[in-house]
Amino acid sequence: MTFQQFLLILRARWLVILLTFMVVVGTAVGVSLVMPKKYAASAAVLVDVKTPDPILGALMPGMMTPGYMATQIDIIQSDRVARRVVQMLKIDQNASARQQWQEETAGRGSIEAYFADLLSKQLDVKPSRESNVINITYKSGEPQFAAVIANAFAQAYIDTNVELRVDPAKQYAGWFDQRTKGLRDQLEAAQTRLSQFQRENGIINADERLDVENARLQELSSQLVAMQALRAETSSRQAQAGNTETLPEVLQSGLVQSLKADVARQEAKLKDLSSQYGPNHPQVLRAVAEGQALRAKLETEIKRVAGGVGTNARVNVQREAEIRTALDAQKKKVLEIKKQRDEITVLQREVENAQKAYDMTAQRLVQTNLESQTQQTNIVVLNPAVEPVEPSSPKLLLNTLLSIFVGALLGVGLALLLELLNRRVRSPEDIVEALGLPVIGYLDAADARKSRGRRRQKRLVFPRFNPDRALPAPR
Repeated sequence: MTFQQFLLILRARWLVILLTFMVVVGTAVGVSLVMPKKYAASAAVLVDVKTPDPILGALMPGMMTPGYMATQIDIIQSDRVARRVVQMLKIDQNASARQQWQEETAGRGSIEAYFADLLSKQLDVKPSRESNVINITYKSGEPQFAAVIANAFAQAYIDTNVELRVDPAKQYAGWFDQRTKGLRDQLEAAQTRLSQFQRENGIINADERLDVENARLQELSSQLVAMQALRAETSSRQAQAGNTETLPEVLQSGLVQSLKADVARQEAKLKDLSSQYGPNHPQVLRAVAEGQALRAKLETEIKRVAGGVGTNARVNVQREAEIRTALDAQKKKVLEIKKQRDEITVLQREVENAQKAYDMTAQRLVQTNLESQTQQTNIVVLNPAVEPVEPSSPKLLLNTLLSIFVGALLGVGLALLLELLNRRVRSPEDIVEALGLPVIGYLDAADARKSRGRRRQKRLVFPRFNPDRALPAPR
């Protein structure tokens, strides 16, 4: 179909096109005039995703997720927010509202759910592009009511957002409170066991007591080593008691040395007297008697000193046995203290673990209590809704323009449809396409029914022979 054929169809079917156009435009204008006017009020809220947590001071990770804004829109459109609006405005307590609910539902269901559903149908929530602003729009036949409902939805959304953060914190706070009481009882029980063990064993500081006993054990060990050395020495001296004159005690004794010197002088004197007077002289005999007395005294002193060496050996053996016994007792005491220290270490560790668990739970309890009491939110009303001056619908000019476009489109489409159902010859091109014969010419003929106001039509005639143009070969 050429453009000329299209224009010819439009000219032939102009009445259908005009009628369709007028019906569509008239219907649209009439409906726009008859429809009740509705007013749209919008409230803008700002969602700040960079607001830090009021308790911890850090950014909340949930705000950084890609679907955070979509979640906020779903919250605004949720039944919970709509019910809160009904409760805030006390719509369920209005007499006329209750009568409307009774008439339409016969008292079935919840009145809050009924009006929440009605309010949600007229609600429109749209986020701004490339920003964190959400526009809450409500449509109503009364401009003041539309502004009130839009502002109520904004405030209900803020309150619901606070509740969604506070309610879990309240549950956590209750759980942590119960847990803290249990941990406090465990801590007190552990401290009681530790104190009772310390009282029963007389332990104030196990580490200090162990250090003192270890020092005493080391001292006894040193004494035992020294006594063993001394006992070995005295034993060796006692073994040399057969040759008493070579004993160190004898050699170191002053009285023995003095007696030996006296014996040596007396022998020298006796030798001189014997050479002068002979062996039977009274002076010689007296000197012999004095020498014998000195030798007896020397032997007695040597024996006494040698006997002291044996006594020291026996004393050292006895002292070594006593020190060894004390050392064994001290070892047992140190081992017992170590055992007590291990037991008290276990009890102290139980106390420390119970204290750590209690401190962590108590700290978390304080945090959750603060979170359950906070009223801070990252949402704020940017622009409250105001009472609209002009209605938002119906838009007469827009509807008229759309009806003009739609009417023209439908008219043209209907004309083309009728032409396809009842095809007619309206131009020479139609003859050429239908018969495959060229058109030599055509004559204009007046319509016989001019009296009825019909337009002129072009009468087609048979082609005449043209010598300048050959006819097509017959088929």
